[in-house]
Amino acid sequence: MKAITIHQPWATLIALEQKKFETRSWKIAYRGELAIHAGKKIDKKVCRWEPFRSVLAKHGYNEDNLPTGAIVAVCRLEECWSVSRSSETEILLSYDRPDISKEISIGKQEEIFGDYSDGRYAWELSHVQRLPEPVPATGRQGLWTWEALI
Repeated sequence: MKAITIHQPWATLIALEQKKFETRSWKIAYRGELAIHAGKKIDKKVCRWEPFRSVLAKHGYNEDNLPTGAIVAVCRLEECWSVSRSSETEILLSYDRPDISKEISIGKQEEIFGDYSDGRYAWELSHVQRLPEPVPATGRQGLWTWEALI
């Protein structure tokens, strides 16, 4: 199964289905099953900011108890969207394929939970299944293969 390592608290926000898009500086052609790996780095400062703090707290998490070094969820990578701003306040996600061209806008919380700078990409995640217990795994940069033990 393909996997992506994501720093905390963002990996847990995906596992909790509070973050629907993972933003990256690179486009990806892959579509399919994807394991979400919580890296060893926790941005503790971000964990104290709103709405991060309250969303995590609602689910029993804080900067001191986020899982690290483990697969926390599996999901499906549906689409890779290009990020652009239609104005100073509205972010548009778009894709062009031979058969269809489409644009969508995102909500404020989603915007706060990602880096939606011009020229970046938003990976649309669906069918998120949080694992009952994190599965220890060593992460890597980029997209990597996880030998699923679940």
